Amino acid sequence: MPDTMREAQDKSFMRLAIKLAGRGRGRVNPNPLVGAVIAKDNSVIGVGYHARYGDLHAERAALRNCAAPPKGATMYVTLEPCAHRGKQPPCTDAIIAAGISRVVVGSDDPNPLASGAGVRILRERGVKVETGFLRDECDALNPVFFHYIQTKRPYVIVKYAMTLDGKIATRTGASKWITGEAARRRVHQDRDTYSAVMVGAGTVAADDPLLTCRIENGRNPVRIVCDSKLRTSAESQIVKTAKDVRTIFATVAPNPDKKALFKEMGCEVWEFSADAGRVNLEGLTERLGREEIDSVIAEGGASLNWSLLKAGLVRRVHAYIAPKLFGGASAKTPVGGDGVELPENAFKLSNVIMTPLDGDFLMEGDIM
Repeated sequence: MPDTMREAQDKSFMRLAIKLAGRGRGRVNPNPLVGAVIAKDNSVIGVGYHARYGDLHAERAALRNCAAPPKGATMYVTLEPCAHRGKQPPCTDAIIAAGISRVVVGSDDPNPLASGAGVRILRERGVKVETGFLRDECDALNPVFFHYIQTKRPYVIVKYAMTLDGKIATRTGASKWITGEAARRRVHQDRDTYSAVMVGAGTVAADDPLLTCRIENGRNPVRIVCDSKLRTSAESQIVKTAKDVRTIFATVAPNPDKKALFKEMGCEVWEFSADAGRVNLEGLTERLGREEIDSVIAEGGASLNWSLLKAGLVRRVHAYIAPKLFGGASAKTPVGGDGVELPENAFKLSNVIMTPLDGDFLMEGDIM
């Protein structure tokens, strides 16, 4: 086969693997999204993806689903095959045992303890391995996993909805609804995707939110409330539903009686050292990482957003923008606190994407 035709075919099969990988979104955390395709004689004979945390890895799923013997076939996999035993045995063992002759890999394993091991073992056993194929497209599947596996802390996204003049509420505090149905549906899709949602006590007091995922077959994120004095009402929706949805209150100095009440109602109460009277966010994200919570959407107000930015914990921003104006010198804006002193000190975004959402817009980008 001419090289150009083979490259086109390789791209086609790898892009199928990328598409398959996305099916595990929101179900494999804290594992990565991975897809695999097995091809022989120019045809696909097996496909698989990592569907759920603890289930078969993509490579073993593809081998299980093979419609023809895989000996001598090529496997396309979006992430370097694992060579260590976790909840599943090493994928390299299955690839070698199946007689796969060539493996095309997209992303390298970012874990410094494992990176390169899978490729090395396959090559030592006579398997031809090509790495870095469509790397950027494969890497785009797993920014959360890459960050989490290297830092052991969650990937934090700050999300807010604002008007074109930068207001998240009117001067009276009214905020429902700034954006329309399409934007709100996207928010629920993200709650289905990421592991947790975080707000401050002020947001709970003002909006009494449920912070659940309200799409068909959706998965509720873990709910985290930063409440330094544990002042949230026991009558709030988030407390009353804590036995149904995992709910964590991060606090500094809780009232013992209220702490006991919250625990009885199903909440977890985590105590941290104070940072200027507030919950130490460094300590909170470190513990969330230990709990294998790999990603957090911060849906709080201006104070929480500034605190997360100031602490250097934010990796990405999702700004929903409605083409309307509220005005009002005292109306709240998305980011509070002291702010930066000079324009050159601004938090800047890279890789910015603008998505129209039925009249509204989502601007998202990575914190540089």
